[in-house]
Amino acid sequence: MTVSTTSTAPAAALGVLPRADGSAKYSHAGYTVTASVNGPIEAQRRDEHPYEAHVDVIVRPAAGVGGTRERHLESILQSSLSQIILVKNFPRSLIQIVLQVEDSPENDYVNTKLVQASLNFSIMPALFQTAVLALLSAGVPIRATATATAVAIVPQDGTKRSVVDPSPRDVEIAQSVHVLAFTSHDELLLAESEGDFTVKEWDDVYETAKDVCCRPVPTKEGMEMVLDDEHTNGPDLRHFLRSTMENKVASDLHWK
Repeated sequence: MTVSTTSTAPAAALGVLPRADGSAKYSHAGYTVTASVNGPIEAQRRDEHPYEAHVDVIVRPAAGVGGTRERHLESILQSSLSQIILVKNFPRSLIQIVLQVEDSPENDYVNTKLVQASLNFSIMPALFQTAVLALLSAGVPIRATATATAVAIVPQDGTKRSVVDPSPRDVEIAQSVHVLAFTSHDELLLAESEGDFTVKEWDDVYETAKDVCCRPVPTKEGMEMVLDDEHTNGPDLRHFLRSTMENKVASDLHWK
C-alpha cells in the first residue's frame, strides 16, 4: 500500500491570547484552531473530584453553535488529554481547554467550507495538537507530550493508498479514516476509526501514523541531523512540537 500526503508543514504560535493562562494557534492540513487554557482553578461543586482535577474541553465550530458532534469530539479529547495531564496533583480543581475552529479547508468538488467541526473526521488532529500546545504554554504539568495525525485509506485504480492528513475530498471517497495519537514515550494514546478496514490495513495505518508522530531525529556526535531524503510520509510532528517550544523559550528568555 502506497503512502502519500496532501498537506504542507504545520505552523504554530504560542501565547496568542493575553487573558488566558496559556494559548496557542495551530494551522495544518487546511485547518486553523486557536486554544485557550485556564487552570488549575477552583471547580464548581458539581465538577469537584476529591482526588484529581476535572478537565473540561469545549469545542466551538467555525460558524454556528456547537451541537451533538462537537460534544462527541469534546468527550474524545477530554478522555485523551486527561491521560497526559497530571490531574492527581490538583484535587478539586478545574483545567479548562477551549478550542475555537477558525478556518477549515474547502471541498474542491462542492466549493463550500466545512463549518461544522466534525463533518470532517480529519479535524481531530488539529484540535488535539492545539490543545497540547496550549497546555504547554500554560505550564500545566503533563507526564508526556503527544502528537496526533489522520490517515485515510483511499481506493485508487483497483488498489488502495494511505493518505496522511487527507483532504475533504479524500475523506469523502475514503474506505476508512483513522485518527491516532502517540505520546513522547511512543505509547498509543488515541485511536479512533470509521469505515471498513482489515486487520492488515489497520496495521499499515498504525505504522504510518507512528512514523509521523514518533519519528526519531538522527544524531551524530551529539548533534541533531535532519535528512531531507528520508521519511517523506507526512510531517515530523515530534520535531515540530519540540522546535516550537524551543523557539518560544528562546524568545521569552531573550533580553530586549
